[in-house]
Amino acid sequence: MANRTIKIDHLYRVEGHGGIRVELDGKKLLDVQMEIFEGSRFFEALIRGRHYKDVPMIMCRICAICSASHRTVAIRAIESAIGLEVSRQTKRLRELLIMGEMIESHTLHLFCLAAPDFLGFPGVAAMADRHEGVVRMGLGLKKLGNAIQELVGGRKIHQVNAEVGGFSKVPEKEALLKLREELESKIPDAHSSISFIESITQENLTKSPSVFSALDDDTGNYCYHGDKILVSTGDQLSVDQYKDLCNEFVVPHSHAKHSKYKDKPLMVGSLARIYFHRNKLTGKADTEMKRLEKSFDPDNILWNNLAQAVEVLQAIERSIEMIDVIMEEGYKEEEPAVPGKISGGSGTAGTEAPRGTLFHAYTVDERGIVTDADVITPTAINLENMEKDIRAATEMGLSDPEEALKLKLEKVARAYDPCISCSVHLVDLRGKKSSKQSSSPA
Repeated sequence: MANRTIKIDHLYRVEGHGGIRVELDGKKLLDVQMEIFEGSRFFEALIRGRHYKDVPMIMCRICAICSASHRTVAIRAIESAIGLEVSRQTKRLRELLIMGEMIESHTLHLFCLAAPDFLGFPGVAAMADRHEGVVRMGLGLKKLGNAIQELVGGRKIHQVNAEVGGFSKVPEKEALLKLREELESKIPDAHSSISFIESITQENLTKSPSVFSALDDDTGNYCYHGDKILVSTGDQLSVDQYKDLCNEFVVPHSHAKHSKYKDKPLMVGSLARIYFHRNKLTGKADTEMKRLEKSFDPDNILWNNLAQAVEVLQAIERSIEMIDVIMEEGYKEEEPAVPGKISGGSGTAGTEAPRGTLFHAYTVDERGIVTDADVITPTAINLENMEKDIRAATEMGLSDPEEALKLKLEKVARAYDPCISCSVHLVDLRGKKSSKQSSSPA
């Protein structure tokens, strides 16, 4: 049988522009490529030479979907670089902001991007004709996530309130208590969404073990920020060693770099977080995960969808807990962002964005000017592992008709919930010095 190419020119229902290319020699798999065509943007280069106060507003525009994660992790990296400690209330409000992003991003992916694949529809609009209640439930949860980000961050996207040192504006106490009521009212929908995603994603398109990585801290909580990097090999790194985890390298078929840990692909994201932290889940999310424990299959990438659904319920319950703790500690309707005298230095921070671990690192001089910057996004970390899983799905589906196989490959790729625009980085190969520059979605 002659060589043939299975090509998906454009992967729909993901953020950014990418495709999949599979080369076959008869029934033998020759090559798999996750092609990234996204144009180049230069955020890291853009902030070099600017004052650190400009960094959060610029860097949050790397991604409209994950703008809260980019803003808060940029702030924390800057604070580390200039030696600034913030109040407990500021930390709580930042976590609440991230919870809103988790709820909004996960439900957007699950109901609008992934579910149509499993129910046989080209998109969520067509799906709504037959599954109106499900779509309304998903959009209602997404709206809740947007409401949290708007209240705490000042905008639904590209938030403005979180600043280096604190907040330029914090929510009124009454608004936070009203949000708490809204969160309580959505727990039944979040609970139902787990059963819905469970009912439609019970396929095994891959049986492909992955190296997982996620952040950890010493609080015992289900972790979204942390100074430690866990790896499923048993290794543990500090967040300052993020380059040792990622080991980015250039591939000829993609504008985005790939990552490997000790020569193996790795995965970050909801599935990785559940893998490490499922015993730290609380409340109804803990109950649901215990119910699902027997079916938990970290070797099947489709479980990332179900892991996201569990995290939505966890994020809602955690948000309620955050509001209660803030009130118990004596809520202040002022949290001024007024850094004192700074010293120059370098700082790194990591956060668990919806799609996985996100790293920002900055060097700031004594005048507050940024002299170096580095960003590594979850999708850039995941791309090599995504190709591994596409390869495994292809090998399992070689006897399928081509269109059926293409759909399987799309399900695998979309299960990662990739943010393709964020993943694009360039390498300057002129002379001896090299630098990495990242891009943002339009």
